[in-house]
Amino acid sequence: MQTTQRHPQRWWILGVLCLALLTVVLDNTVLNVAVPSLVSGLGASTPDIQWMINAYSLAMAGLLVAAGSLSDRYGRKRGLLLGLALFGIGSGVAAFAGSPIELIVARAGMGVGAALLTPGTLAVLVRVFDNEERGKAIGIWAAVSSAGIALGPVLGGFLLAHFWWGSVFLINVPVALIGFIGVAVLVPESKDPAGKYPDVLGGVLSAIGMAALVWAVISGPEDGWGSLPVLGAIGLGVIALVAFVIWQLKAENPMLDLSLFANRRFNGAAAGGILAAFGMGGSLFLLTQHLQFVLGFSALEAGFRIAPLAICTMIASSLLSARIGKRLGQGPTIIVGMTLAAAGLACIALIPISAGYLATLLGLALIGFGVGMSMPIAAHALMSAIPPERASTGSGVSQTLQELGSSFGVAVLGAVLTARFASQLPSGLGTDASKSLPAALQAAQGKPDVIAATRDAFAAGMSSSQLIGAVAVLAGGLLAGFLLLRADKPAVVAEPLPVAGEPERSNA
Repeated sequence: MQTTQRHPQRWWILGVLCLALLTVVLDNTVLNVAVPSLVSGLGASTPDIQWMINAYSLAMAGLLVAAGSLSDRYGRKRGLLLGLALFGIGSGVAAFAGSPIELIVARAGMGVGAALLTPGTLAVLVRVFDNEERGKAIGIWAAVSSAGIALGPVLGGFLLAHFWWGSVFLINVPVALIGFIGVAVLVPESKDPAGKYPDVLGGVLSAIGMAALVWAVISGPEDGWGSLPVLGAIGLGVIALVAFVIWQLKAENPMLDLSLFANRRFNGAAAGGILAAFGMGGSLFLLTQHLQFVLGFSALEAGFRIAPLAICTMIASSLLSARIGKRLGQGPTIIVGMTLAAAGLACIALIPISAGYLATLLGLALIGFGVGMSMPIAAHALMSAIPPERASTGSGVSQTLQELGSSFGVAVLGAVLTARFASQLPSGLGTDASKSLPAALQAAQGKPDVIAATRDAFAAGMSSSQLIGAVAVLAGGLLAGFLLLRADKPAVVAEPLPVAGEPERSNA
């Protein structure tokens, strides 16, 4: 049992950690609403836009494990400070970029900063809070993370309505500066006392493997899963990760202790997190399209209508999760929470468009309460399975897997939407109509019956995708809950049989 004493400034430290995390999470979603402004302001092409988004994801996903390991070895406070500095500088460069290539490079730098600071936020939290308060602290941390995802489109829409496109990046600079000062003043340094020298080869192999797989997942829907570049990236990723595992088994000072994957508690929380990220990442990506293309809201209106998801998530994470977890246990709480989230996604998918926003609101509330109830418990379970000296590395592994799951969810559910939409479209609209609903509506202009059928085709594709997301979230909750229940069961040790001639022992 960990004997960490309560830090006198732990709640202030939590506030600083949440501020750093919020900056990163907001940046992941705020860019989506800025795409039209980037096209007009920088003259960016479609490939430019894709690389602006992907450069950040590739850098972050590729370096999370290596960055977590470096933080454990050289100090988590140092990792946070360096991450905040790189993220703030990258944001400033991005805000005043004069060309698409400058913005792409700046976004990659922001991804490196995010990889350095993200694992450390949870690792430091675990160090400064004891077992009694840790569940509540992780609940607040998870609430901020979930709220940032939902509030990103609202903030982005507001900034773009009043300022130029660079404001969505410039807003990060003062926040990163405040976070840097807060970490420097408040956060205590901690690191692995046994850490010696960095595992350079392990870091390179893990970065190549994860970046290649994430690139393949991102590029698959556009280039085709059977295309040579995508297959080559998948092959490179698999080879690099196999080499990484072999090297970790042989290395004298490995970056990642592979025995971590023998822990049922870690596996349960991580596996459930991958499936939940697959379902939630893909479904929330589609949800903005549902609100805009199906229900007819503008980008800013859609952002505000997602806000109930953030509010319900914050309420459940900060006020309900720890209490329910103590009453029911970790496994059952995750099962109940993810079942609620899956029910919310199914509600959005199955209730007809004629029901309007109220049906979507009900689904958002269920998703928010479900995610807010289960995700802090999953994070707590995962971190309790990781040795304190390797907290950043373990957190980096978990978040890398979730990043991959979320990217895969966006790719797969987006592909399902496109395929179902194309199969249901009225004939005679042209080959480009199946690429998006606006393109199809443009082709159907002046034909009310065809326009109605086109919207119905898009709604059918959206429904299929959301249902797949709901199944993935439910499966993730059941898998995580089952593995955690097994991990909580005490091992049954068989008593030795009595030796012949000796009396049996009494249990009285």
